[in-house]
Amino acid sequence: MKRIRVHTFGGPEVLAVEEADDLRPGAGEVLVRVKAAGVNPYDTYMRAGTYGRGPELPFTPGSDAAGVVEAVGAGVNDISPGDRVYTTGTLTGAYAEQAVCKRSQVRPLSSTISFAQGSGLFVPYATAYRALFQLAHAVPPDTLLIHGASGGVGLAAAQFARAAGLTIIGTAGTDEGLLLIREQGVDHAINHRVPDYVQEIERLTQGRGVDVILEMLANVNLGNDLKLLAPGARVVVIGSRGNSEITPRDLMLRDASVTGMLLWNTPDAALSQSFRAIDLGIEKGVVRPVVGVELPLAAAPEAHERVLQPGAHGKVVLMT
Repeated sequence: MKRIRVHTFGGPEVLAVEEADDLRPGAGEVLVRVKAAGVNPYDTYMRAGTYGRGPELPFTPGSDAAGVVEAVGAGVNDISPGDRVYTTGTLTGAYAEQAVCKRSQVRPLSSTISFAQGSGLFVPYATAYRALFQLAHAVPPDTLLIHGASGGVGLAAAQFARAAGLTIIGTAGTDEGLLLIREQGVDHAINHRVPDYVQEIERLTQGRGVDVILEMLANVNLGNDLKLLAPGARVVVIGSRGNSEITPRDLMLRDASVTGMLLWNTPDAALSQSFRAIDLGIEKGVVRPVVGVELPLAAAPEAHERVLQPGAHGKVVLMT
């Protein structure tokens, strides 16, 4: 089989295609024939060695995949070869033609969802659900600001928030991204690259501010975010690529809070709740991953460049 392998931390160029022996599942494991692998920003931090936690070298990146069960190990009786599935993590990495997973890391994939879409379920939707409902406790009539709404997590949050009846303000950096988030149910789409976007949000909320912010790039935006908060507002930091300077009094004046999150810190019970919400969302037509670009497995370096580019719109996917 073919797989992407990282032997040394570094830039996208360290993502190398290798031939490897076919995999076999052990007891309690499932072998998935990967059809599509989702690319997430955290994959790039893992590759670069800057994530703060990560696998030992060498490794195959990726946790999000969708495909078909090829074989099951001893003790696995509730899933069969030929079943369509998506992964919520793997033991061997998702950027490959095959992936071995624990049984608990494999979930049925509805026939209404393509393999490319299925590879965009786990990290984006579990992150969005965790941030929006488990940490920010968003409920109607809250006004939500998704700062960076056109990427995978932002779009997932918009879909969940629309179904929950929240008022949604979403930002994006391109006309294409703004159109996309409007299509996904954002009530107000704002270009965060224009100098007066903060004033526009203040106008939309009639000076009251927003109740919840999901922040995808805190090192750039957090200082401005805190000036947009309503009393008792909650900010959840989902992404950051550096340091941020804030004015703590902006929080104090509003009795507001900032919470950081990593999906990997989610307790098992909360993660299971997220998975149930994703599966129910698929059933009800709420969860519909948006695929921005499909690339061949060998184009993993390009995929890692694309997923960090400004103006993201939809999921970057590697097809095997």
